[in-house]
This record gives sequence, structure tokens and C-alpha cells, in this order.
Amino acid sequence: MTKPLSLASYLALLMAGVVGLNLLERSFITSHPDDFGRLVFLVLAGMILNIPEVRIDRGRLTLTAIASGAAALLLNPLDATIVGLACSVGVARRGARLIVMNGIMQAWISCVGSVVAAQFHTGASLPLGPRILALGVAIAANWLTVTLALSVSTGESAASIVRHNFTPSFYFAFGYFALAALLLSYVLDGSILGYLLATIVCVLALALTDTIAGRRVRRVLESELSDADRHLFHSRAVEGVVHNLRNHIANAVGYLREIDPRRLDPVDRESLETATAAATDAVTVLRDLSQGATPRVQFATGPVDLNELVSRAMGMARPRARTKEVQLAVRETPDVVSVRADPLLMREVITNLLNNAIDAVGQGGRVEATTGKRGNGWPYLSIADNGPGVSDDQRHHLFEPHFTTKEGGTGLGLFMSYGIVREHQGQLLFEGNRRGAVFTVVLPPFSG
Repeated sequence: MTKPLSLASYLALLMAGVVGLNLLERSFITSHPDDFGRLVFLVLAGMILNIPEVRIDRGRLTLTAIASGAAALLLNPLDATIVGLACSVGVARRGARLIVMNGIMQAWISCVGSVVAAQFHTGASLPLGPRILALGVAIAANWLTVTLALSVSTGESAASIVRHNFTPSFYFAFGYFALAALLLSYVLDGSILGYLLATIVCVLALALTDTIAGRRVRRVLESELSDADRHLFHSRAVEGVVHNLRNHIANAVGYLREIDPRRLDPVDRESLETATAAATDAVTVLRDLSQGATPRVQFATGPVDLNELVSRAMGMARPRARTKEVQLAVRETPDVVSVRADPLLMREVITNLLNNAIDAVGQGGRVEATTGKRGNGWPYLSIADNGPGVSDDQRHHLFEPHFTTKEGGTGLGLFMSYGIVREHQGQLLFEGNRRGAVFTVVLPPFSG
């Protein structure tokens, strides 16, 4: 059996490819030295353009492709490699491991594009056609390189990654990157005016990305607020009805128990016992329903490991997955993800989300659980599936009681899970699309 490729091996192959391409093009590199000012400008631009980001389903999009694309068109392969490596400095806040990964992949992408462009250099400025071709190759290398990196690191198939991330907005973003890189390659001619115009292009790209990211954040916040309002409304409605019914039925139980069964004939005595038992059961059911609407959370005295919760919930969900031959995968973060939680209730939430995902996918589908930390340091877990996803109309009813898309479903699982997470001062978010559902639970960290 062939051993699967590790991420370290994959990055080593990319680095070997970068070195090999530069050796193959060494004569071109020697005969085509680059303007130092343009090299420095693109190095700085690559660092800065990699800082702002827009989240997508399984990762983040940055503006790095603008700088690396322009480098591929303007610089020889060696200098384009340097720009690609420099781009990784922009992700320094996310750890050394990501700096290395990002740097090697960006160096490979820039170098590949530059090698293609080098085949059309005749001493004069590169024509428009070869520029577009080189950019197209660089973008294709970007897609392929990052997709394979995600597949190697997570175990998810490349087809699944493409299905979840290659959306119309994704293609639009790369069209925008290519246009900006092409424009940058024309204005950055080494003159003072060229540097000024190139700076304006980069600033406009940053401003547009900030606007897009801000709009996405606002949409997410509006969606969360809407979910919270609907859940609160339904919870209060359920609690009010349950409270009144419990009072009335409790009164009925009290009067039934005051009747002396010894004074009744056998038939009436049996009817009394049946009525009393039924009323008592009704009180119990109403009490459970009341606790379901607003669960009583009993926090553990110590930290609760989110990785352990997900692992145990996965074990409980495996029998259900086996009946449909659904592949379950876990991607645990190496970071410490200790949360303040009620372990029993949170396992119930995770199991609920896993069961929903298993039910949503078809025969032989895939469900993946991921743990990690948000940008604010709060731990999170995500349950993603490759099912049909959720339509816009259904999205606005996800956390309402008795709303379900499953045949025979009660529609209470997500409603109760939302309430449990809310009582933990956390968030239950829907982050999927029509190509698959992604539910994310964000919890406050254990502060000791």
C-alpha cells in the first residue's frame, strides 16, 4: 500500500521544483538583471498585500496574487521567487509554520509564471498576449498548489475542496487579482510616476478588499442577530406556554391525588390511576420541554478539552455513519482549545450536528470535524459535510423549532443546540453554502 504524501514532503517537492526551474533558467536570469527598485517595490507590496484577508469556506483569500502575478510578468525567475518568499511575511501573526508553507507555495507560483513569461522575452516589453498567458498559468498553478496542499494536510479529496471553495465569487476574486496584476505590470515602469501609480493600484486593492471583508462581516453579524432574535422569541413562547400548562396540569394532579381510591369501585379506581399517571407524565414531559427551551448549564470546574469532546462525539456517531458508508474525518488543532463548558450538553450539541450532517449526505458521503482558534483566540469546532447544502429560504429558518428538511425529523435538534450554545455565552453559526453545510460552534476559552 502506498504511503500517503505528507505536507512536509509536498513542500519539499515544491521547493525542489523552484530550485530546478531557477537552474534551468540561469542563463536568462544572468542576461536579464532586474531593476532593483521594482524588485524592492514588489517585495514590500507582497508583504503588505498578504495582510488583509477575506474568509472563504475552508480558508482565506489575500491579495498576494496581485504582487506575485506582477512579479511573474516583470522579473526574472530568481527575483520572482524572492517576491514569492517575501509575501509570507504578511502572515507572521499566524505562526512560523504558516510562514514557511505560504512562502514556499508563493515562491513556486511566482517562479512558474515567470518561467512562462521568460519564453516570450525578446528584449522589448512583453506583449499583452504572453502577459495574459503567463498570468493564467500562475493562477492555475495557484489553484492547483493550494488545493493539493489542503488535500495533503487534511485528507480531504481535491474534488471536495474544489466543490466547496471554487464558487462564482472565488473566480471573480481571481479575475480581479489578474486584472490588478496586469495593470501593475504596465504602470510599474521604473519611473517616479510609475511607482506612484503602482502605489495607487495597491491602495485601491486594499481599500476594495477591506470593503468586501467588512460587508461579509456585517452579513454574518446580521445573520447571527437574526438567528438570536428568532431563537429568543420561540424560546420565550415555548417557556410561556409550558409554564401555564404545567400549572394547570399540576393542579389537576393535585386534585386527582386527593380522591380516595378505596371509596371507588374497581372500574373507577382503575380510571383514576390511569388519569393520575397520564397527568404526571404530562408534567414530566413539560418540565423536560421547558429545560430544552432554556437548558440548565452546569459548567465543569476545570477546563474542557474541545478536541476530546469532538473525538468522543465522533465515536458515538460512527455506527450511524457506517449504515450509509459515510466517511468521518477529524482535523484536530495542535493548539490548546480548553473551553468553559458543560461537557454533557456540549457532547449533545456536537453529536446532534454530526447526526444532521450524516443524514444530509448521500451514500458514501463525507463529514469532517475541525477544531481550532478564531482570530480573537476563542476555540471553535466546525462540522462540514458534502451534502446538498442549505438554500437561502431554508437558511432563515434553521434554528426555529420544528423546522426540518429531514423526513421524520422533529426539527428540535438545532433549536435546542442553539439554546445550549447560547447558554454557554458562545455562538452556533451556519457558514456553509449550497454545496455543503458547515456549522461552527464558537465557545469562550477557559480562563482559570
